[in-house]
Amino acid sequence: MELEPVRDVKVEVDMSVCRLINLYKDIHGFSASSLSEALDILGEGLAVSDVRILSFTGNLVATGLRGVLAQLVGSGLFNVVFTTTGAVDHDIARAMGGVYFKGSFDVDDLELRRRGFQRLGNVFIPVDSYGPLIEKFTRELVERALKVKGKWGLYELLKIVGEIIGDENSILRNAYKSGCEIFVPGWPDGSWGTSLFMESQRLGGFTIDYFIDMKRLSDIFFTSRKAAALIVGGGISKHHTIWWAQFKDGLDYTVYITTASEYDGSLSGARPREAVSWGKIRAGSKYTVVYGDATIILPIIASCILSKLKGRV
Repeated sequence: MELEPVRDVKVEVDMSVCRLINLYKDIHGFSASSLSEALDILGEGLAVSDVRILSFTGNLVATGLRGVLAQLVGSGLFNVVFTTTGAVDHDIARAMGGVYFKGSFDVDDLELRRRGFQRLGNVFIPVDSYGPLIEKFTRELVERALKVKGKWGLYELLKIVGEIIGDENSILRNAYKSGCEIFVPGWPDGSWGTSLFMESQRLGGFTIDYFIDMKRLSDIFFTSRKAAALIVGGGISKHHTIWWAQFKDGLDYTVYITTASEYDGSLSGARPREAVSWGKIRAGSKYTVVYGDATIILPIIASCILSKLKGRV
């Protein structure tokens, strides 16, 4: 076994993000090595893969990270997104003029409720900036969709959403413009999904058929040559990504960003090596897990991969 010595490093004033990543490679210890390895894997994987997946959870879209996610989706580096209804909720609400506020974890939640706020971590969301905006948007969306047809795949409907939205910071808008397809397997679990149901009851003749999405996913994965995935957080978004990847003998390039640990057997905490045992990540492929808060890690990764790969895929 040939070993490379640890080298001491020094930072430069106003150094670029990519140069900082090179420092992490030399620092090596603990999470620094994982972050530099993640960039190497994504750099190779996004350049050679025909299926390039970005998976993330809805809570992130309530933060300013929404703009970074929209930037990545709009860049052309990714062509498939797996996410949650919460992500659609927050993207629509903010695109329709909803204003979210910088708050604190250490507040009296009863007082927040009395003042008309809902709390998501340390983000404060006015009631009027969330549900009512989503409901109004969905009412108009379904009325428009019914003029075309009655039965919709969810990914098809999300293309219409992206076409309607005018906010250039919107994830859905950027996906529509770049041709990136968005899949939301847990679509009933949120305001938008519930609003779709309510409109189907009000108007009649409108249905969501997720089998249409599954047919599209089977077309994508059963014919894929290589697949790369950046999976931010856990839950259903993460699992839907690796579940479908098993139908092409597993992901070829995989990066997890997570704060969850594996000791309790949860899917969110499961490391890539566990997915190898299921055939969801290909044996012998390149993968790593970066532990930490996505609001810190993802902008670093995004800046570097955008500067290295934009225009090459």
